[in-house]
Amino acid sequence: MSVSVKLVQFLKDNGVKYEVIPHTVSYTAQETAASVHTPGKEVAKSVVITDGTEYVMAVVDAAHQIDLKKFSALSGMKKAALASEDSMRELFPDCEPGAMPPFGNLYDIKVFVDQTLEEDETITFNAGSHFEAIRLKYADFKKLAQPQVGDFAR
Repeated sequence: MSVSVKLVQFLKDNGVKYEVIPHTVSYTAQETAASVHTPGKEVAKSVVITDGTEYVMAVVDAAHQIDLKKFSALSGMKKAALASEDSMRELFPDCEPGAMPPFGNLYDIKVFVDQTLEEDETITFNAGSHFEAIRLKYADFKKLAQPQVGDFAR
């Protein structure tokens, strides 16, 4: 798989300028940051969280992890836990597991973004594969994904 066709069409339909950045295969956001020569604080990673009844997406920068207690308080999910790889395959059929773009809204999944990403002019993220990333303006991401912003990183 490569860049999500669904995402590219969404960005084009909304007139968003973006850059596709090919990179060596990477499985963590920190590896992607190094591969695309971008500070980890500007690389977003998407994490799918579930409470057993619903799925949501939490987006943090590569340098941070999600504090599930803080996330639970923000989202209202009682027993927030990381979703399984099988769930990710079902929810994001056009993406490699772990390489989902931060646009959960394209898959009918609510998006939460940690406030640390609000400080960046641009964000870079895997967009369906572990060997291509997309970079765009954070303001465009926020406008299109309409995330709930909060403090849930550690």
